Amino acid sequence: MKSNRLERLRRLRGTLPTLKTETTAAAPEETLDLRTAEDMPYGVRLAASWAWRLLIIVAALGVIFWMLSKVSLLLISLMIAALLTSLLSPVVKILNSKLAVPHGLAVGITLIGFLALVVAGLSLAGQRLSVGFADLWTQALTGIQQIQDWLFNGPLQLTNDDLQTVLDDALTELRGNATNILSEAISWGSALGQILTGVLLTVFCLIFLLLDGRKVGLFLINLLPRRARPAMDGALTRGWSSLVRYVRVQMVVALIDALGIGFGAFFLGVPLALPLGVLVFIGSFIPVVGALLTGALAVLLALVSNGWVNALIMLAVVLLVQQAESHILQPLIMGKAVSLHPLAVVLSVAGGTMLAGIAGALFAVPLLAVVNTVVKYLSRRGWDTDPFVAETYGTELAGAGPPDSSPDLPAENMSAPTSIPAPTTRLPEHPEDKNHEH
Repeated sequence: MKSNRLERLRRLRGTLPTLKTETTAAAPEETLDLRTAEDMPYGVRLAASWAWRLLIIVAALGVIFWMLSKVSLLLISLMIAALLTSLLSPVVKILNSKLAVPHGLAVGITLIGFLALVVAGLSLAGQRLSVGFADLWTQALTGIQQIQDWLFNGPLQLTNDDLQTVLDDALTELRGNATNILSEAISWGSALGQILTGVLLTVFCLIFLLLDGRKVGLFLINLLPRRARPAMDGALTRGWSSLVRYVRVQMVVALIDALGIGFGAFFLGVPLALPLGVLVFIGSFIPVVGALLTGALAVLLALVSNGWVNALIMLAVVLLVQQAESHILQPLIMGKAVSLHPLAVVLSVAGGTMLAGIAGALFAVPLLAVVNTVVKYLSRRGWDTDPFVAETYGTELAGAGPPDSSPDLPAENMSAPTSIPAPTTRLPEHPEDKNHEH
């Protein structure tokens, strides 16, 4: 009897630590340890989480921008070649599909015709300018004599000694800065060499983009996972269409600039109105610098040929056309063509100019248009109803998510909207699952 009681006490003592453990485990729920509590409010912790993530993103973008700046010549040449490819690819397509011209021959005809058109336009403008400047040389000499008469006989009443003093000061300043002038000349020479190298790279890239542009795109797309290839292929195809529309609209804007300044010079009696319009058309594709140089040339021609009153009127015409192009044509026509708000177009050009100068102003709008189109296509699952995706990757993919083209998956798994294959059969429920549900 006593042994049975002792055995029960031993069993009871064996169960007491378990009860004590459960009691101590539940103790922290009743007491609060202030040392482990959060001292920062939730809003501050949330802002800090966003802040360090944004700093990492900005740092990554800065590193990418710095790396691209080291190969800026190659990058700019490739992007200019892409713009020219979007302009000339429809011509190649028409020659190849409509006129049954072989693809390589169509590319050669298109490229030679484009280069001949550019050279002919520049030659026509240069020839007319050379002939016109020969006729204007006498008027320029007369204008210089008038300036001299005004300096000596006008309100300034300068003398030969005053003029000689000004010339001596200018020569002294020139000799003092001879080293800086030489270094600037050398830098301009190296810049000219880079420009020539960039032109050759652009032509080289243009040839191969016209020949194998689709193959280059497929090479980049095939680097992605198989499920993402149809969606990205459709997105990049839509982005390329936006780039083609941008180039066409840019041609329309350049033509309007050329007609506005050319007709303004013609009605004001400024000589060389036709070559001036050609130069304005070509210069309109170069932001900031092109408009500045062509506008200054138009005002200079008006000043030499017709006097300062006519030059002021010509300056007003140039400013009016350029302001209308910058604030009306570019935002409205360009924004509508590439599905961008006019404010986005203006801000992108301004931001691109501040970040990368002329190259940033040239590529800001097309890059923004392509990125906008690609993001919208992916966010709206545009590949679900895209005929291009259905035709390229199979009609069974229309209306489905990004497919997995792996051959060892069953056909019904191709329609699964997520990256996990949909099970074809339902597994039997385990008895414990029913208990958990209850």
